[in-house]
Amino acid sequence: MGVSRLMDLLADSREVIRNDGVLLLQQLTKSNAAIQKIVAFENAFERLLDIITEEGNSDGGIVVEDCLLLLQNLLKNNNSNQNFFKEGSYIQRMKPWFEVGDDNCGWSAQKVTNLHLMLQLVRVLVSPTNPPGATSSCQKAMFHCGLLQQLCTILMATGVPADILTETINTVSEVIRGCQMNQDYFASVNAPSNPPRPAIVVLLMSMVNERQPFVLRCAVLYCFQCFLYKNQKGQGEIVSTLLPSTIDATGNSVSAGQLLCGGLFSTDSLSNWCAAVALAHALQENATLKEQLLRVQLATSIGNPPVSLLQQCTNILSQGSKVQTRVGLLMLLCTWLSNCSIAVTHFLHNPANIPFLTGQIAENLGEEEQLVQGLCALLLGISIYYNDNSLENYRKEKLKQLIEKRIGRENFIEKLGFISKHELYSRAAQKPQPSFSSPDHMMFDHEFTKLVKELEGVISKAIYKSSEEDKKEEEVKKTLEQHDNIVTHYKKVIREQDQELEELKQQINILKSQNEQLQATVTQQVSQIQQHKDQYNLLKVQLGKDTQHHNSHGDTLQMNGIQTEEVNKLKEELEEWKTKHELLQGQLREKDSVIEKLKSSQLEMGTEQSSQISKSGGLEHSNELQKELERLRSQIQLQSAEISKLQTENQKLQVLNATADPVLGHSSATAAQNSEWKGRLEQEIKELKSEVKALSEEKASLKEYLDSSSSTVAILQDEKSKLQQEVAESKKEQDDLLVLLADQDQKLSALKIKLKDLGVPVEDEDDIESGDQGDDDEDGDEEEQD
Repeated sequence: MGVSRLMDLLADSREVIRNDGVLLLQQLTKSNAAIQKIVAFENAFERLLDIITEEGNSDGGIVVEDCLLLLQNLLKNNNSNQNFFKEGSYIQRMKPWFEVGDDNCGWSAQKVTNLHLMLQLVRVLVSPTNPPGATSSCQKAMFHCGLLQQLCTILMATGVPADILTETINTVSEVIRGCQMNQDYFASVNAPSNPPRPAIVVLLMSMVNERQPFVLRCAVLYCFQCFLYKNQKGQGEIVSTLLPSTIDATGNSVSAGQLLCGGLFSTDSLSNWCAAVALAHALQENATLKEQLLRVQLATSIGNPPVSLLQQCTNILSQGSKVQTRVGLLMLLCTWLSNCSIAVTHFLHNPANIPFLTGQIAENLGEEEQLVQGLCALLLGISIYYNDNSLENYRKEKLKQLIEKRIGRENFIEKLGFISKHELYSRAAQKPQPSFSSPDHMMFDHEFTKLVKELEGVISKAIYKSSEEDKKEEEVKKTLEQHDNIVTHYKKVIREQDQELEELKQQINILKSQNEQLQATVTQQVSQIQQHKDQYNLLKVQLGKDTQHHNSHGDTLQMNGIQTEEVNKLKEELEEWKTKHELLQGQLREKDSVIEKLKSSQLEMGTEQSSQISKSGGLEHSNELQKELERLRSQIQLQSAEISKLQTENQKLQVLNATADPVLGHSSATAAQNSEWKGRLEQEIKELKSEVKALSEEKASLKEYLDSSSSTVAILQDEKSKLQQEVAESKKEQDDLLVLLADQDQKLSALKIKLKDLGVPVEDEDDIESGDQGDDDEDGDEEEQD
């Protein structure tokens, strides 16, 4: 519990106690992983970051420096604490440390120290010596929280002290190393110049500039190496700037490839070495780019034809330049030719290359030249090991015989061993970052040391192998190549199948959504069919109860969507009008009998009046009665015409009834049609349940069925409207008849009153009906009277 008690000191309100607690924890956590873990899990990160924030981040004093040193102790070489720091989201809290303002002049020494320690703390989290998974997760977290973007802002800012700029470049290098997402972002960063230039181009300009500080140039080379590490996309972009089709003909902008070529052939040996190593990293483990780089042509001088980049490198190598330059070019050539038979063939095609290499290896030179001899032996060994025997004069066997005659196998192996035994080789093999005490010690690259380890053993074996063993090895290589081709083919097939699988998955998702929609449609249609089936069953029951034609016709109408109540109502109205018609006919008959009685009474009255006139001799009175009789006769004729009109209307109604009967006669046909519909509906229900694939066809059949039903409904509705129109017309005519009959009744009543006033006895309607038989005789008497 002692560490826990000490951690409480960091929360003490007294700054002196708190600061001394930080210093004490610094000493306790040095090289003690157990105490480092205990302190970390006692919430040390949270408290230390709070103190740094309270003190003003990079602008703070010595307390910030002490806290940063304690954080370094807790995190350096401690994977557990690094993981805890990342998972606790403490990386996000580091971003405000690097928010540097526009005014970067007048940095205090304490601020420089603080910012330097902060950058080192970032590097601790993404160090290449950490486990790859932990480093990758920290790199992604730094990108997502904006820490990488903030570092790139400092990288491109002006007025930043040189040592801070150098450390920032190294920090950015390790944040982007091997992380494709961060490498892509770094490739998109532009310097604030006019016109804007990519940050990579600006950094390369510093690397090949001999006036720049040595540590800054080393940092830029490290940044370029980290940018290309496991980044085939970035490698392709760099090499493409050297190819003839992509070079800017106007010369307005300088590309990365042009800067590398310029540095490769400059007079500064350090620029030669840096450019050669940078170009070698652009070809690292990328056979395609090695072949493409063979297309690069260089214009050496005016009037001379262009030469290839490969040829120009061997030309400079043979001119006896500085050791550093030759070492850089030999490392580039070894990287270029390794695992690329086409590049080996191009190299051997120049007849001066092999004699130069054998001459360099065979000579006994000083210690400085031993490194060059070892690299020449490595290059010659690569030319043998990766030789495809396409050139007759430089087949594997002939090259081995040449080594045996001019150098000797043992001497060759000894010279090859000079590389791995060199002190500078051992230093470079320790870590990826190039760290040299002086430019003269800048000889080996970390990635090249891996290549030497890989090839030294196989080249030694290849030198001692006989021709038969070479043949066997070639057969094995061919078999392996065939196997690799088969594997590549299957990988391609698998990729294509994966792509097809993704497409099929998308299609399945689309079909699923369509299927769900169709299922919903099917459910809706099934419910509709069930409703139709229920209606059909109901109709079937009604048809079983009622066998009359009009009921079956009513059920057919209901099947087509018309309510039975409406049809029954129309039938009731028709029956009502029939009864009214019969009533009117009876009334007409009654009125006819009344008229006949009136006629007979008028005739009797005429005879009596004639006798009275003859007796009294009143001529004037007789004339007046005669006029009244004439007027009554004319009224009777008008009434007879109205009666005939009513009779014709009655005949029309009878014809209408006759036309309505055939409609009702279709009940047997509709019953058969009902049975046919029942079969169709049952068949459709079975098809809908059994075959989902036939949804569209069944939908079309249902639509056709609904269209036919709608047409039938429309026809029946037309018939209904016609019947209603005819009924309305007959009702109007009946109303007219009633009005006429009412007028007739009024007139008859008036006539009766007048006859009574005249003293003529008027009989009741029953008496008039009994007197209809004597109408013919009275008519004869009336004619005689007239």
